[in-house]
Amino acid sequence: MGWLWAIIVGLVLGLIAKAIIPGKQHLPLWLTVILGMIGGIAGNAIARAAGVDATSGIDWWRHVFQLVMAVLLVGLGDQAWTAARGDRRRA
Repeated sequence: MGWLWAIIVGLVLGLIAKAIIPGKQHLPLWLTVILGMIGGIAGNAIARAAGVDATSGIDWWRHVFQLVMAVLLVGLGDQAWTAARGDRRRA
């Protein structure tokens, strides 16, 4: 069940990150989900290091760290994907 939850969270984080980043992204959905999952894991690690991973109620800071990491990774992943695929798909 943990992997299913990670995929769902990765999908949500990846899609929110794509919505926040200005312009059109050329990443396929599968790569968006993977980068969203990695962003969620990295955000959890940063929240744990900052001491805000477990609070009473909703862990807003943890979610902010996860989203920021997902935005960074999706943005960098899109640049890498576009560079690897060439300019033929650039809008």
